[in-house]
Amino acid sequence: MTRVRLRFTKLGKVRWTSHRDVARMWERAFRRVQLPLAYSEGFTPRPKVSFGLALPTGHESLAEYLDVEVADGASGVDVGSDVPVLLGRLSDALPDGVDAVAAAVLPAGAASLQEEVTSCTWQWVAVTAGRGPVDPGALAVSCEQLLAGSTLVLTRHRKGREVTEDVREAVLDLRVLGPAGLPYAGGVRLQAELACRPRSLRPAELLAGLGAGGALQERDPRRLHQWISRDGARWEPLEAPRVATDAPPAPSERAS
Repeated sequence: MTRVRLRFTKLGKVRWTSHRDVARMWERAFRRVQLPLAYSEGFTPRPKVSFGLALPTGHESLAEYLDVEVADGASGVDVGSDVPVLLGRLSDALPDGVDAVAAAVLPAGAASLQEEVTSCTWQWVAVTAGRGPVDPGALAVSCEQLLAGSTLVLTRHRKGREVTEDVREAVLDLRVLGPAGLPYAGGVRLQAELACRPRSLRPAELLAGLGAGGALQERDPRRLHQWISRDGARWEPLEAPRVATDAPPAPSERAS
């Protein structure tokens, strides 16, 4: 069997579909392009497809990943000139907003995405609950104070119950990028690198640690990168082409 890693985007209205629904989209796309998948054994064989970190519903992403096992000798999985063809066929078979942007064959014994990814880079807009403007300078000071502190105790909802814990080590980087502009005039765009282990920290949860009595709310959350860190080095599970942008592609026809 050949194990192939795919990188894809999730942009626009499709962000409101769940992680499970996205998995179904991919299974249908694989059938449409007739990719010969490997299947598990047993009474209910399933295609051998494994996804990386689940993306919260309502969040966009430029860096989602999945690993799929393909029968040896299958066409369309070479890492040479055939990869662009495979990516185009898959993107055409996927709903609008989900696009395959990179693919590579994994070496034997490569670790799973769940085991490898250690942090994610997020970008989002902070707005006030009362729709008034956010002060970028004051928010930048709050970010600096958070990073300078040794603790950040938050109460979060996890699996139906409240959990209070110190999440300071999960905030690896945090910065104010500037005013958000339309459609969030008065808001401020933030970027952060947040750890995924031992438990992930979400942008909306981080906002609660910036003070303001819970007055800040999250808008337009987007995952930009997933990172693997080891021995002081950091890299992405699969790099996207440099032509990739924050704007979703505009294909002429898509599957529904």
